Amino acid sequence: MLTYLALGDSYTIGEGVAEAGRWPVQLAAALRAEGIGLAPPRIVATTGWTTDELTAALDAAEPLGSWDFVSLLIGVNNQYRGRSVADYRGQFEALLRRAIGYAGGRADRVLVLSIPDWGVTPFVRTTPARPETVATGIDAYNAAAEAACAAHGVAYVDITPVSRERGAEPAMLAEDGLHPSAAMYALWTARALPQARRLLRG
Repeated sequence: MLTYLALGDSYTIGEGVAEAGRWPVQLAAALRAEGIGLAPPRIVATTGWTTDELTAALDAAEPLGSWDFVSLLIGVNNQYRGRSVADYRGQFEALLRRAIGYAGGRADRVLVLSIPDWGVTPFVRTTPARPETVATGIDAYNAAAEAACAAHGVAYVDITPVSRERGAEPAMLAEDGLHPSAAMYALWTARALPQARRLLRG
C-alpha cells in the first residue's frame, strides 16, 4: 500500500466535515477504487495555519520519514491576515522543497492544490474584506504557488474556479458559512484525481 502525507490548513483537515469528507481522504478512496493502492492519508494540518505555522508544526513533528505521495494546500490564512505575496512566495517554496523531500526527492510524487476563494462565501460579509479584494489577493498568491510548482516540476491543480462558481451555494458550505462541505471537496477531488492518477501510475 502506497503511503500518503497531506499538508495544509483547514481545507486539508476539513473543518466542519466528517473525516470521510476531507478531500485528501476522498482522493485516496477514489484512487483505491481505481486499483491504485493508496492508504488513507496522514494529515498534518490545522485550521488557521499559515505557511510559517505549518513549517513550525513540521519541525515539531520531525522525523516524518519518506512517503510515496505528498499533497500541499496552504496560504489562505496568510492572505486573510494581510501578509505580503513576497513573504508567501518564499515560505511556500520552502514548504514545496520540504514536500519533495518527504516524497523521497521525487517532485513527480507531489501534488499542490490552489487556494480557494473564500470571498464568495457568506462569511465574507462578517469581515471588513471586500470580495473583489479577496479575489485579487488569492489570485496573486496562487500565481506565486503555481510558478514555484512549475520551477520544481510539481503538479498543480487549480480548484479556485470551482470555488468561485459554486462556493456560495448552501450545499457547498459547512455550517459556518465559510469552509467547504464534503460536496465541494468532492468537486476538488474530481479535479485532482487525473493528476494524482498520473503521478502514482508513473
